[in-house]
Amino acid sequence: MSIHDSRKMIDDIDAKIVELLSQRLKISDEIGREKKESKRPIEDKQREEQVLKNARDLAKKEGLNPEDVERIYKLVIKASKGIQGMEVAFQGEPGAYSQEAAMGFFGPSVETGPFDTLEEVFAAVQEGTLPYGIIPVENSQVGSISRSYDLLLDSDVMVRGETQIKVTHCLIANKGATLESVKKVYSHPQALGQCQGFLKRMGYEVIPTYDTAGSVKMIKEQKIEDGAAIASATAAQIYDMKILANEIEDNPNNTTRFFILSGKDSPPTGNDKTSVVFLLQHKPGTLYETIRIFADRNINLTKIESRPTRQKPWEYNFYLDFEGHRKDPNIQEALEALKEHSTFLKVLGSYPRSKPQ
Repeated sequence: MSIHDSRKMIDDIDAKIVELLSQRLKISDEIGREKKESKRPIEDKQREEQVLKNARDLAKKEGLNPEDVERIYKLVIKASKGIQGMEVAFQGEPGAYSQEAAMGFFGPSVETGPFDTLEEVFAAVQEGTLPYGIIPVENSQVGSISRSYDLLLDSDVMVRGETQIKVTHCLIANKGATLESVKKVYSHPQALGQCQGFLKRMGYEVIPTYDTAGSVKMIKEQKIEDGAAIASATAAQIYDMKILANEIEDNPNNTTRFFILSGKDSPPTGNDKTSVVFLLQHKPGTLYETIRIFADRNINLTKIESRPTRQKPWEYNFYLDFEGHRKDPNIQEALEALKEHSTFLKVLGSYPRSKPQ
């Protein structure tokens, strides 16, 4: 048999393999829809181990290296999970508000990956480890999350969507604790800031941490009997902890806005927003002229905020949100006009407008 004939046989076998992979993924898609309807999680570790064991056993029977076949099947399983549901990176521990926001945006079957820092969330999306990330960008009570905006400026990822959730904070402690026995309260600085009134009335010592749900996990693992955490009721359930007080936020309309990150933004839907960041020329009236660019085109601005450039003292970037998609003709005109007044302009992304969940 010639090399040409052998290669032809390989091509025929490859075609059959791809056809079978296609059939497998179609079945996985059907399973994913069934999971979503029954609100079951996408990930099933027990089933994955069973599939990998079967693959190793079959490899042994065929005289193949089981480890090589297992590596291939891990990629197949990853593709199957990807087609069944979204994989989303978030900062914090299971039970964090970012995870709750991800489930609200993508659905209850979304597979979420916790990371310790926002930087790691951005890196996971930018490097392709996970296709999506979710980050908090703004709270209705305490304002913007500065680090999120700084990372948006420095990263190549884009904003693909936004979502909002009403945040209800709970005071959570170990099973034997009471409101009177608590002396210290741990949580993310944003959560602490949203519950200042309650904390002052109770006279608790406030200790900032990196995460809300992570604080619950910490006081449980370290058995901090005189400590409590501010987090969600979901976090209390996950870590089997006691809720000492509900709805301790200062504002009953406390809402946090999140951005969905991806390698590219969303196509136009007719109900979109666009986020940009720019640095203006140092000339009198440039900010006024910038606002006028949008006013003349009847483009509604939904947010404007300045942040230090971190390059020169007292030099500021402006972050702007406005209605419309960057591919809309009037938005394209506005962005071209904005370039004339700016020394730097970056479109962070266009995405469908959200409503509070």
